[in-house]
Amino acid sequence: MAFDFLVPIKDKVLAYSELLPPQSLGKSIHKHTEQKGFPVFANATVAIFGVLESRNAVEKKPSPLDVDEVRIQLYRLMKGNWGATILDIGDVEEGETVEDTYFVVKEIVAGLLEEKIIPIIIGATQDITFPTYRAFDKIKDMVNLVSIDSRFDFGQADELISSNSYMSKIITDKPNNLFNFSNLGFQSYFNAQEELDLMERLFFDAYRLGDVAANLSLAEPVLRNAHIVSLDLTSIRASEMGMGRSFSPNGFTGREICSIARYAGLSDSVSLFGIYEGDNSHQGFQMIAQIIWYFLEGITFRVKEHPTSQSEDFTKFTVPTDTEELIFYKSHVTERWWVEVPSILPEHTKTNSPALLPCTEEDYLEACNQNIPERWFKAYRKGLN
Repeated sequence: MAFDFLVPIKDKVLAYSELLPPQSLGKSIHKHTEQKGFPVFANATVAIFGVLESRNAVEKKPSPLDVDEVRIQLYRLMKGNWGATILDIGDVEEGETVEDTYFVVKEIVAGLLEEKIIPIIIGATQDITFPTYRAFDKIKDMVNLVSIDSRFDFGQADELISSNSYMSKIITDKPNNLFNFSNLGFQSYFNAQEELDLMERLFFDAYRLGDVAANLSLAEPVLRNAHIVSLDLTSIRASEMGMGRSFSPNGFTGREICSIARYAGLSDSVSLFGIYEGDNSHQGFQMIAQIIWYFLEGITFRVKEHPTSQSEDFTKFTVPTDTEELIFYKSHVTERWWVEVPSILPEHTKTNSPALLPCTEEDYLEACNQNIPERWFKAYRKGLN
């Protein structure tokens, strides 16, 4: 069993947890300990674990990621009015080879997904996204991946997998189960024009840092459609993360990244949340803890919705344009929007029914002005290929 490779939470963290007030997260999280073993997995909502693998880092890490300090900062936060059952199942240490670590991570994630438990991974490097993607092989036919990152991480064509090139591995590895890849927060000066062209050719979605920061609601429909969310912490500005050497002056603020994490939690499609590339600074540990807190809060307020014209919870809008007739739905419960796209996923082609693509009210207003939303056009084109 891959779970046997998980190292229990260290005694110093458990001792710290004992001193916390009863309202703290540390008191309510069910922990994997040396003395008691694993917590009960039945009816769990979320399982947190660390991955200490960093051998595929582009720049060698000066010291291993201190996941225990992240735990301490997370445990001391106060629990919201949540019904979620949260597990902390320990850490995956470096295997004999990187491939060994990947295999263990893949098996652990697949096991959690089969139990309908959402893994939250605190990883040293973002290449861990690759085995988490492969964990969906027997769970889901097609997967949507959202990366919150200043870079696309395609790397060089001849480069072996690294924390800056894992996306090339995901795109080329068989079986190819990636349906869509979206990037939130890219910064143009970190990405070659060839990478931008590749995103365009593959009908992937990319949202510039400035656009997302100016209107955070842009991120919501992107995350609503995601199964995997992979957060590169270097997409957050250096001043927010404790001025580590890996970080840049530009990036998301703490408030912005926590709002995005909450959107990810609210999405009832998101089945895995990975947080990578952290630096060992007290401020950085606090930031990771608060990001996890907001993700957990989002999960608590999830609303499962599937728009239909028969349901009284939705209003259907038909918008004729010069080339297409677009069908939009608005929820009266959450005020979220969807647009129909003809047969964009294989399961929809069997019934010839249209798929529902999350969108914004701005997309609806654009269509009313005879402008077909770009997200609809890309999804439609992808379905034809």
